Amino acid sequence: MAVVIIGTLDTKGEEIGFARDVIESQGVETHLVDVGVLDDPEFEPDTSASEVAEAGGTTLDALREDADRGEAMEAMGRGAAAVAQRLHEAGVLDGVLGLGGSGNTSIATTAMRSLPVGVPKFMVSTMASGDTEPYVGSRDIAMLYSVADIEGLNQLSRQVIANAALAMVGMVANEPDVAVEDRPTIGITMFGVTTPCVQHARELLEARGYETIVFHATGTGGRAMESLIEEGIIDGVLDVTTTEWADELVGGVLNAGPERLDAAGDAGIPQVVSTGALDMVNFGPRDSVPEEFEGRQFHIHNPQVTLMRTTPSENADLGRIIAEKLNAATGPTALALPLGGVSMLDVEGEDFYDPEADTALFDALREHLGPDVERLELDTDINDESFAEAIVDTLDEYMRESGRGPTS
Repeated sequence: MAVVIIGTLDTKGEEIGFARDVIESQGVETHLVDVGVLDDPEFEPDTSASEVAEAGGTTLDALREDADRGEAMEAMGRGAAAVAQRLHEAGVLDGVLGLGGSGNTSIATTAMRSLPVGVPKFMVSTMASGDTEPYVGSRDIAMLYSVADIEGLNQLSRQVIANAALAMVGMVANEPDVAVEDRPTIGITMFGVTTPCVQHARELLEARGYETIVFHATGTGGRAMESLIEEGIIDGVLDVTTTEWADELVGGVLNAGPERLDAAGDAGIPQVVSTGALDMVNFGPRDSVPEEFEGRQFHIHNPQVTLMRTTPSENADLGRIIAEKLNAATGPTALALPLGGVSMLDVEGEDFYDPEADTALFDALREHLGPDVERLELDTDINDESFAEAIVDTLDEYMRESGRGPTS
């Protein structure tokens, strides 16, 4: 077994060497990947910075001559990702450890994000106490705040780096006893306000022989599901909660990007899609909501999360966008409409109850949906058990007809 350590050996050689020594003292091999551009390494790596630069489509000499830090970080990130993938495919990468400031955090986590979920990934970083989303993305990357800058060894940095090195040893040396069952896997999207629907649907699917993976529709959750579909890990989708598109359209903080709802259709796998939580756009604390939205209908979910009701106009746009996404699907696809409300807050007596806005959403979906997409309309809200049962029945039928369902 081997831990790949990614770092800038021209500026952080002492610290990287210390991490290497701690790991190797535990009987685990290391493979050092140098991504330093400024100068020669303090000691010889296993993969040189020149090799990384070439894997990134350039040369080390060119990066030094251009002296463009941003360009260099991007190129070395590409190269480190290519090197990490090659080492993983060759069976000589069991885990990845990175340490550094913003530059190497960007490079090393780019490499980590290129590796499959389940491969241990640990980043010691000065950036780990802030917004880590750009570094973690939709991958299982652990980040440890270095507390002090990674500049020389001292009583603090030795302890932090040693803890990270030993944590990595523990991850690669102790393979978890995780049972892997040969069952078709269904990806499901959930929000707090669609939880009852998802819980009931998950129980029904698992009783029929499926494994389920539930994704919290917080932007990264939707992106994680889309990437796992692309990797072939997910066999079918119950996309109950498409709320990330509301944030994408209106400008909320939990958007998943314009590619959301593409992967299942492109892969041709069965999918049943609904309109869960399209009644809301997400922001942080109430005072963080942009001034342009003053006067709108809000619901304080908790001190850190403020929800804003979508308007009829926004819902009409959402209906068109989602219909166009589903029309492009190459596999069996259904759209399920809960006519009694798309979330816990969108029922009579709750803050976001707005029949006009819901009608705009449903009418736009009906208008733009193509003939190849099955449409299910139920006179219940999304969290009624009968709604979960209907969408599970439809997806199960698609899965079995396509040969992707349970074999027993």
